[in-house]
Amino acid sequence: MSNLPLLMLIVSFILLVLVAGARPDRSKVSQFERERRAAGGDRQAKELIKREVLLGYILSLQRVKVALLLVLTVIFAVMAFGWVLGIMVATVVAVEYGAIARLGPLQKLAQRIYLKSENFTLKQVEKFSAVFKFLGSVTPDFDDEFRRLDSREELQHLVDQSSDILTPDEKKLIVHSLSFGTQAVNTVMTPRGVIESINRTEFLGPLTLDELHQKGHSRLPVIDGDIDHVIGILHLQSLLALDIKRSVTAEKAMEPRVYYIRQDQTLQHALAAFLRTHHHLFIVVNEFRETVGLLTLEDVIEALLGRKIIDEFDAHDDLRAVALRNINHNNHPKGLENV
Repeated sequence: MSNLPLLMLIVSFILLVLVAGARPDRSKVSQFERERRAAGGDRQAKELIKREVLLGYILSLQRVKVALLLVLTVIFAVMAFGWVLGIMVATVVAVEYGAIARLGPLQKLAQRIYLKSENFTLKQVEKFSAVFKFLGSVTPDFDDEFRRLDSREELQHLVDQSSDILTPDEKKLIVHSLSFGTQAVNTVMTPRGVIESINRTEFLGPLTLDELHQKGHSRLPVIDGDIDHVIGILHLQSLLALDIKRSVTAEKAMEPRVYYIRQDQTLQHALAAFLRTHHHLFIVVNEFRETVGLLTLEDVIEALLGRKIIDEFDAHDDLRAVALRNINHNNHPKGLENV
């Protein structure tokens, strides 16, 4: 066995591992962003675009190098060990070189060597582009972070991971807008348990007006007996023009138009209805036309923006939280038992 073929076998194997372990990294800037920056005159972005085009040829060159080194490995193995043992050694090398090249320290070394020579390689590829076009271009196979998005959840995850590119408010706006189209009315409405209302026959004298103002709502449903029979909406701002010396009933001062919406309708549907009717409050009903809550335009906008809009007349920021506290002690007798 000659020492020179053995030495050449070792050298070709080391080169094979280093070439196979190198991996040209794609730019972390997306294609859209590169093109946007380049259109604005960013020179670095233009260089990145050119590099991305040449990456396919670099991968082609890498595969050619691997193929040549494999051939040399077979030749040197046969020269060093003879036909039988040489073919066996060459087969083992051909099967295992990829796994060996992916070993942490070796892959880091291969990547470091590649990065130092990348600029030179890119220049040569660009210079002899006709030759590389003849060899063909390999489509780069990169990480999943550069592929298309397949779900809303994946887009939400991408927004969450956007670091400082988006402000917290912008992240909330995007995330909430993604779920806005499927979110149901009953998830944001004011529940039945905390609805403040006024009977149609009640007189709006000074004491009543003061009491209504202290309740902290800008609009109140006017009922005929109970909350399942809403006949109008009372706007407290409009009551400021009333003559306090002449008491009128709620029925006389209310707006008679009442709009109803099903609790299982989407917020997107509700927003379209608000824009169509130019109304700011809907009565939410179930399939039996029973009142289950109130929905305001502010509720819908808050769900879209992901932040509260504080009305100057609102006494509570979160009426659903108030309802959960059961301030009216609904169905709460002394001997209650939940089953």
